[in-house]
Amino acid sequence: MIVMKNYFADNDKTSMCVIFCSTILLVINIMISSCKSKTNTVATDPDTYYTCSMDPQVVESKPGKCPICHMQLTAARKSTQKNDNELQLSPQQIQLGNILVDTVRNGVVSNQIILTGVLNFNQTKATAVSARISGRVDKLYFKNMGDYVAKGAKLFDLYSEELNTVKQEYILTLQKKKVLGNSIIDYNALIESAKNKLLLWGMSEDQLKSLTENSEPGNNTSFYSTSSGFITELNIKEGDYVSEGSSIVRLTDLSTLWVEAQLYTSQLPQLNPSATAIVQFPDMPGKEIEGNIEFVNPEINPSTRINLIRITIPNTENILKPGMPAYVIIKNPQNKTLSLPVDAVLKTATMATVWVRTSANKFMSKMVETGMESDGMIEIKSGLKEGDAVVVSGAYLLQSEYIFRKGANPMAGHDMSKMKM
Repeated sequence: MIVMKNYFADNDKTSMCVIFCSTILLVINIMISSCKSKTNTVATDPDTYYTCSMDPQVVESKPGKCPICHMQLTAARKSTQKNDNELQLSPQQIQLGNILVDTVRNGVVSNQIILTGVLNFNQTKATAVSARISGRVDKLYFKNMGDYVAKGAKLFDLYSEELNTVKQEYILTLQKKKVLGNSIIDYNALIESAKNKLLLWGMSEDQLKSLTENSEPGNNTSFYSTSSGFITELNIKEGDYVSEGSSIVRLTDLSTLWVEAQLYTSQLPQLNPSATAIVQFPDMPGKEIEGNIEFVNPEINPSTRINLIRITIPNTENILKPGMPAYVIIKNPQNKTLSLPVDAVLKTATMATVWVRTSANKFMSKMVETGMESDGMIEIKSGLKEGDAVVVSGAYLLQSEYIFRKGANPMAGHDMSKMKM
């Protein structure tokens, strides 16, 4: 019994030791866990995040390296970017993006429009020669397109029964007057009537004089050019029958030419009809001719959205030919106004925007109204004031960065027509 009592007493002491040791270990673990939790709470700042200057889409809650490029992450604070319309970049991002800022200042800007055109005939210098009486063309003296016809040159010979009859009547009336006199019948009136009819049909005074002297009407009648020019249309050939009013040939004087240039509808507001136009020719380097805009087509082609303007230029040496290509440079008067480099302005179909630096590393997109462009500069009509710091290099990168971070265009929902001027 004594042995059994001692055995149980020893077992109770061992159990108590085990329980005591377990209790101490549990307290130590709780203390360690509590210390770790306090350490983490102290180390984590909810207003700080870590990002990569090369890959800004990487956002981490603790420092480390970028999983993409393995560069060291940079700390940034959320509270420094409270304005949703602003975009803040790190100094490394500004340097890598080559973002340059310049101030808006007054400058001289003149609008210059460069158009492509083609030389064409001056239709006001064109003359059509038509048949004044029906007949058959027995001989044609100019048979090739582009032939030059001088004023008074013989064009064609025509056989006409009706014309020959009147010519014969004219000669007989003259002979009767010579024999019988003018006492019984008024031959003067008959002669004048036949003469006027022949002149109306295209015969000249010299031909009538020759007809009177020779008293031979002949079978064919020659017709002469009443103006000079190059043949641009030839509608007959020898042996053809023509009716009264039929077009025989069309002559065009090339001493002046038309330059017909195409103008897009978006360029119409920039066009000054009183501006001087300088015409250059790719086939003749160095040759320039000044002209004036004489016509702007009031109708726009609905399929191409292209308008047509016309400029008249001299061609005194006849070295310019219809069909030659040309460049038309239209320069408007210079204006002193606020201006920026063209690359600083981001344009869409409905608006134009720039990026303005608001503080050290912060930028904001602003809507502007633009005007003329010249020599790499663009006029700013409204939206900015002199001295504003504007991004002149890297504007597209800022736009892309903003869309990437915010998921929308900074000017989404804005209307250019509602902009305060």
